[in-house]
Amino acid sequence: MNSKPLADRMRPQKITDVVGQQHVIGKNQFLRTVTEKGQPISMILWGPPGSGKTTLARIIGKSGDFEYIEISAVTSGLADVKKVIEHARQSLVNNRQTVLFVDEIHRFNKAQQDAFLPHVEAGTIILIGATTENPSFEVIGPLLSRSRVVVLEPLSVADIKNIIVRAQKELKIQKIEHSAIELLAELSGGDARVALGGLEAANAITKNTIRQNDIKQAMQTVSAKYDKGGEYHYNLISAYIKSMRGNDIDATLYYLARMIEGGEDPKFIARRNIIFASEDIGLAAPAALNLAVSTFLAVERIGLPECNYNLFECATVLAKSKKSRSVANAMNKAFEVAKKYPDATVPLHLRNAPTKLMKDLGYQKGTKWEAGFEHPKGFLPEEIKDIQIFED
Repeated sequence: MNSKPLADRMRPQKITDVVGQQHVIGKNQFLRTVTEKGQPISMILWGPPGSGKTTLARIIGKSGDFEYIEISAVTSGLADVKKVIEHARQSLVNNRQTVLFVDEIHRFNKAQQDAFLPHVEAGTIILIGATTENPSFEVIGPLLSRSRVVVLEPLSVADIKNIIVRAQKELKIQKIEHSAIELLAELSGGDARVALGGLEAANAITKNTIRQNDIKQAMQTVSAKYDKGGEYHYNLISAYIKSMRGNDIDATLYYLARMIEGGEDPKFIARRNIIFASEDIGLAAPAALNLAVSTFLAVERIGLPECNYNLFECATVLAKSKKSRSVANAMNKAFEVAKKYPDATVPLHLRNAPTKLMKDLGYQKGTKWEAGFEHPKGFLPEEIKDIQIFED
């Protein structure tokens, strides 16, 4: 009995064995070229869970005479990064460059990401980062400018079926019904690990042929994961927001803890707090926006687990605060009116008048430069002068 998970045993060792991602590993495509030449460059692999980021990083990192090191931003800190850099320096003395793979690089805060910069620039390391989050938001600009972003796509149903058929031989499954393969591929959501975990579980609960019902049972027994692109992600953030909106502090903190325990990116939660502060609290407590923005900055600079204090403080305040939808409602009404009257004429007395001719034509006429000045003709275009957008 092999103690390694099936997904690990099935991991391809050569780029030609990788399923899917032909837009980057196909003939003459970027990753295929750098791997075959054994000349990798620093890059960020951006794609959903189970799309092959780790597999590709390992294949690329071992494509030439390099020192290859892996770390995870979930379990590593700045001290670990410094140890790796020091090791890379020693390897460079022996003319061996280091390829460093950082899984979930978006989980490193700005200071931790900054630590890579001089060493990537000096060529001490070739950095390969993997992330499920948009690098534009989660990876610092200087690091992005020194790296190539490679976008990976969710595996297609056909790709997953191909992987399942390969795994059938590894598990020595006598027979698996075509309908069972179809169902497993559909339920996997483009994630190879989910598919292989489901197949392994189905094989454990059946003796001979694997059928649809075996797959249904197996997918219930596979460990529930918090897929940041899937249902758990959207359901929990929705419950979190609705609990704050309903002033239920206990429910708010429960769902917040669920998300953090499930591996949700704390910056995603902090961004949603900023939106909530304006959308749902607004004028009832304007300072809530300052708190939410400060919390985001704290989360960005401190990182897990210490930033949990900041998130829980902010969530508690937002849940306790009085709520007002007046700004959100006014915003929606303003967009509605703007779309309905996109060409309404700006009144002459409100127009810019940089020349004497414009002033002679009545531009800015009657307008006084004083605080709170109310022009007798009002400020809205004539067509919509009686429309009320903001309601307190």
